[in-house]
This record gives sequence, C-alpha cells and structure tokens, in this order.
Amino acid sequence: MRELMADASSLPQQPQTPPQALLERLKDFGQEDAFALWDELSPEERLILVNDIESLDLSRIDRVIRCSFRSHGLPAAAIEPVPESCVSTVEERTLGDRERWWKMGLKAISDGKLAVLLLSGGQGTRLGSSDPKGCFNIGLPSGKSLFQLQAERILCVQSLAAEAINDGSSGSMQIHWYIMTSPFTDEATRKFFESHKFFGLEPDQVTFFQQGTIPCVSKDGRFIMETPYKVAKAPDGNGGVYTALKSSKLLEDMSMRGIKYVDCYGVDNALVRVADPTFVGYFIDKGVVAAAKVVRKAYPQEKVGVFVRRGKGGPLTVVEYSELDPTMASAINQGTGRLRYCWSNVCLHMFTLDFLNQVANGLEKDSIYHLAEKIIPSIHGHTMGFKLEQFIFDAFPYAPSTALFEVLREEEFAPVKNINGSTFDTPESAKLLVLRLHSRWVVAAGGFLTHSVPLYATGVEVSPLCSYAGENLEAICRGRTFHAPCEITF
Repeated sequence: MRELMADASSLPQQPQTPPQALLERLKDFGQEDAFALWDELSPEERLILVNDIESLDLSRIDRVIRCSFRSHGLPAAAIEPVPESCVSTVEERTLGDRERWWKMGLKAISDGKLAVLLLSGGQGTRLGSSDPKGCFNIGLPSGKSLFQLQAERILCVQSLAAEAINDGSSGSMQIHWYIMTSPFTDEATRKFFESHKFFGLEPDQVTFFQQGTIPCVSKDGRFIMETPYKVAKAPDGNGGVYTALKSSKLLEDMSMRGIKYVDCYGVDNALVRVADPTFVGYFIDKGVVAAAKVVRKAYPQEKVGVFVRRGKGGPLTVVEYSELDPTMASAINQGTGRLRYCWSNVCLHMFTLDFLNQVANGLEKDSIYHLAEKIIPSIHGHTMGFKLEQFIFDAFPYAPSTALFEVLREEEFAPVKNINGSTFDTPESAKLLVLRLHSRWVVAAGGFLTHSVPLYATGVEVSPLCSYAGENLEAICRGRTFHAPCEITF
C-alpha cells in the first residue's frame, strides 16, 4: 500500500485551474472561452486542451482573424478584362514558337532549374473515398492512380530532357517533386508512395510537406470548440502552400538545389502536363515572374473563376464566378468575338523562386485570409462559422508581371471532383477525356482502332512512359491495330 501511495505521489499533478499564464494570453486575444468547460474535464482532457492551445501561435492567429474580418466585405477595386497582350492564344501560336519554347524548356529542365509543386491536401470525400485524392483510380485500362500518372509524366520529361542534351547523363537528370499534403492526407500519401516504390522515381527526389491548419471561428471571431477540450481547426486552403514552404524551409531547399522556376498544380486533373517543357519555355521567354495556363470559358454562366485586371493598370488576379455580375459575364469583346472575361483559372501555374519568396513574405505580412462560411461540427452541434483559407491564386496580386497561356480543355483539363453519376467532373468523364485524347494521338501516329462499344464511350490509353504529349509514337503505332479499351506501352 505504501508503494502504491508513493507511485501516485510521483505522478505529475493535474492543474485544478487553467494554467494562469496561458489563460492570461487567451484573455489578451479575447479567446478565454476556450477554457469555459474546464471544470467538467477529466485530468487527461485538461492536458489535451492545454497542449492544443499551447500549439497555437496565438498572436499570429489573432492578427489573421482581425485582418481577415477587417478586409471582408470591403469594396474591391473595379475589374477590367485581361489585356490581349498578356495572353498567348492557341490560334496565334506558330509551330516555330512551340518548338522554340519546347527546346528552351527542356534545356532549363536538363540544367536542373525546374521543380514541380503538387497541391495534394484534399481527401476524395466527394468521390466517396477517405483516401487522398491522388490515390484515386479513375478507371483507365491500366488502373493507374492520379499520383502514378503524374509521376510517370515526370519520368517521361526527364528522359526527353536527357535526350535533348544528348550527353549520356540521363541517370543524374532529376526533377524534384514537392508534394503538399495536409494532416488528413500526409501519412496515407507517404505510405502510398512507399508501397508503390515511388512509381519509378528516386525516393530522394520527392519531398512531402504539410499545409497548416487554422482555428475555425464564430461570426464574432472567437474559436469554435470541436469538443470541450479541442479547438475546431481546418486546413488553411491551397494557398497555405506559401506559408508552408516558408515555415518548412523548403524555399531555401529549392535555392540550394539551383531551382529557378516552380511548376505548381492541383492533384485532381487527370490530363495535367506536369513539368510541361513548352510552358516552361514560354515562361522564360516572356521574362515574367508568374504565369498560368488558362482554358477558354465554355459559356457565360460556367461556374469557374476567371482572370481579370484588378483596377486601372492593376495586377492580374482571379475573381470567382459569383463576383461577376451576369451582364459582365456575358459581355463580348467585339474585336475578338470572345467573351470579355473568358480566361478560366484551372490551377496550372508557374512562378520564379524569387517571386515565391516575395509572396510568402507578403501574404504573411498582410495576413488576409478568405472567410468561407461553413457548417462546423462543435460542442453546440453543427454551428455556422468561418473557415479561414488562402487560395493559390492569392499570389497573383503581388506579381509585377503575369502572362497567361491558353491550352485546350480537351488536351489538358480533366477534373476529377465529383462521384460518378454526378453531372460533371467525375472519374468517368475524366477517363473518357484521357481515352479520347490518346486515341487521337494513336491515329495521328498511323495506328488503327477497333472497338466493340461506340468509340465515343471508349478509347485507348497511352502510357506516359511512352509519350508525354503525343510525340514519339510512330514506332509503336504505325500500321498497328489496337482494340479499345486498352493500354499502349512499349
């Protein structure tokens, strides 16, 4: 009995009242309600709550809440259409331009100047899966996941760049891939890559890092409690990538590797041209600090964000479709016959590393997040509150120079967002876009297709290891017949 008492007395004493210094800090920021249910908590729950609050950078979070609430609802500068001089359209591009940019891009890649940055913090909840979106298999003949398709495109570009310099150094030519996960996807993403042996990439050319989370707040800016001993938090949006790169010292890591340009994209696009040499070459040729691939808006009411100029002579930026009144959305440019606001943002961006440093510092200094009104699980049931988010396109207002590069939707944009059976952006619709594009490649390379179902409902898949954008397929396809659906490999 004496031994048991001695053991009990050696345990750390659980505080009967909240730690005074921590409570005072919370009071300084008007967040002392986080300890409102202290008396009802068990000793273990009190410890969890104290650790949870201590993990928060309270002064930074307070600054973010204040700045975001202050800017919310302020009138934004008037918007104007993007000047024609800022856009490279598909029809004005010559074969000479495309070849020159392709070679310039491959040269920069072979010199180790390009990194690829993947935004992969989301789960496939809307796809009916709790796995990271990148693990999703959209139903192609190969059964490859989105992660595998992207990894193999990187491998293909590495081979093309090594061939372009033709000095036998293909083994050492690597594109570094930085993958941003979230607390909800990090472990599963790492395990998926490990179990698939990094899809043929070297493990040391892939760096995983996590985006941050930020407390959810009520309409008066107070923390919402998910449980009596845990603050409700949410990921800080795909624009959290800038803060995450800075805080994890990865901007310095890129600099040490000699990286100058960063190709940034979202995971849920089955046709994404990762590390596209043409886009890299165009970006370098234009001498800008930021660029985006854009697709032409399909119709005036399409629910997509579009690039605009904000204010007279101001920077290019993105406005959401809800910010464009219907008259502006349907206005036509009489000179071109296009919609005046037609350049859709599809999350395919290129930045200089110097500019990324500037953005990370600027966003941190300004501390303005978008307030997304959401239903948030809390101790009071489901309650209306705000998630604080930054978006990847929040970088553009900081750019002194931005260029837009039009691409064809059917060649480079196959979003995977909604469960099969939904009206658009499903795995099935993305799969068909891939199969149709690759079928056109095969026919252009002299191949023939047979099919037992209508061709519009099927097609062939070309392995990214064989061809990046339809090139080098004659040797595999000319004179051969392929029965759709199938995968074409070496």
